[in-house]
Amino acid sequence: MAVILEDLVVERPVAGGDMLARHEGRVVFVSGAIPGERVRAEVVETKRHMVWARTVAVIEASPDRRTPASDPACGGLVYAHMTYARQCALKGEVIVDAFRRLGKMTLPVAPAVATSPEAGYRWRARLHVRERRAGFFLEGTHAICDPAPSCQLLPATSEVVARVLAALGPRADACESMVLAENVDATERIVHLEAREKQHLDVSELRLPDGLVGVTGRAGRRLTVAGQPFVSDTASRLLASRSDVPPDTTWRRGPESFFQANRYLTGTLLNCVLDHGQGARVADLYAGVGLFAVGLAASGAAVLAVEGDPQSAEDLAANAQRWRPRLTTLEASVEDVSAALRSHQPEIIVVDPPRAGLSRPALENILAATPQRVVYVSCDPATLARDAAALVAGEYDLGHVEAFDLFPNTAHVETVAVFDRR
Repeated sequence: MAVILEDLVVERPVAGGDMLARHEGRVVFVSGAIPGERVRAEVVETKRHMVWARTVAVIEASPDRRTPASDPACGGLVYAHMTYARQCALKGEVIVDAFRRLGKMTLPVAPAVATSPEAGYRWRARLHVRERRAGFFLEGTHAICDPAPSCQLLPATSEVVARVLAALGPRADACESMVLAENVDATERIVHLEAREKQHLDVSELRLPDGLVGVTGRAGRRLTVAGQPFVSDTASRLLASRSDVPPDTTWRRGPESFFQANRYLTGTLLNCVLDHGQGARVADLYAGVGLFAVGLAASGAAVLAVEGDPQSAEDLAANAQRWRPRLTTLEASVEDVSAALRSHQPEIIVVDPPRAGLSRPALENILAATPQRVVYVSCDPATLARDAAALVAGEYDLGHVEAFDLFPNTAHVETVAVFDRR
């Protein structure tokens, strides 16, 4: 029999999308609620003095509550039940809370969160394939749900996905997932097909469906290609108002390479990093395809760009060609570049690590390089706060903090934190 918690008073947001409430001395993490509301919730898990529950009825609703456009469990839309302005405000509060609890640091105000259109923002996405259908996994399951109602993709993109599966026919049964990549105005779109274990996807003879410039797949370790294997954007599209980066500066990327996922805010994020990353010598660690490194080199800096993923490093090297010798690329893990950092002597280090944040060896390499400034781009407030405490202990002061809502209606938030050496 389900256990129902009556009349929970919701207090504040926590990382991951739940809200915090209390019941009989225990902390309750409740989904589907908004701070200030009174709700009835069903318990889904209990562990020691903590309870996880989901809202089943709203007793007193927040004025910010709205009806989600689609099932929030499809695509991780855990904030979709609240107005967009309230979503962004809560994400700022989550950052403040992470710095307070994990970094033992008090931010004077919640950081501003740059907003994004809620529809059609994803220009990069992974869709799972089951029974010749492609979509997101319904939260907590391996059941496929249609991504179109979530509005994360452009309508034309959803139509292309269906055409790809139709073009594959029986070969779609060998496909585990597909990765989409588009340029900012969706004039270029490619799909990478990821094969199931012990399966192969040779797409070299595939006739390209309408709406695609390329399809890639792997037959063993060999990459097979129909059409072109990458999309590209220029500074004129991403940085229309910036004069220090030539408008024809180009970034190309394949679908397997890491790149930010929001077509509307990637240029805004790049602008922020360029504003705070100006220096004669800069190191860009976890550089991906060179979003920041290319922009910094194009604006005049001598840049060392480090990327460990082979696919991203290949695109990084291609994007760097125009800017050599000012832009040096290195395919290596950040943990293994202490000698290169010492040689480059960066005034500024830009880092954009994965969700796990900086490893201890990576952090030690950064501190040993003694840059005047560290610009930290983070996709996880908790690991950012943890690493911020280590940087402050290593003789840096936290200055500017700014956030970007790269994934509307989800609990994710991107943060840029700037640390200056004392």
